[in-house]
Amino acid sequence: MQKGGILNSHIAKVLADLGHTDTICIGDCGLPIPQGVQKIDLALEFGTPSFEQVVRLLRKHMQVESIHIASPMEEMNPHNYAVLSELYPESRYAWTRTSHEEFKQASAHCKCIIRTGETTPYANVILQADCIFNEEK
Repeated sequence: MQKGGILNSHIAKVLADLGHTDTICIGDCGLPIPQGVQKIDLALEFGTPSFEQVVRLLRKHMQVESIHIASPMEEMNPHNYAVLSELYPESRYAWTRTSHEEFKQASAHCKCIIRTGETTPYANVILQADCIFNEEK
């Protein structure tokens, strides 16, 4: 039995299987899940767990080289945008901003979508894996 880290076996497995440039998505409870993409549903009720809680936990356990958001997030969801800016500063990580439609299309290529209970608009991010033997960011 695992003593710590990510206890959700589905998330732990996905992270262990990621290779360089593979992507995962963390999404709000309204983000559509494309057919064929694994959904890991953490939503318990509206707001639980929050987007921020899940993103902060994954930051500790996943080596990331870039993130992808829908461009309206900055204006429409300043709190979660600030969280991403804190965890993945643009000075050290590549950021891609697209329309929400393009974001949803990109999510179809993710290894999984982790569904949170988040209900604020545009609380979605795609994280692209980096090599674990690269210098820690």
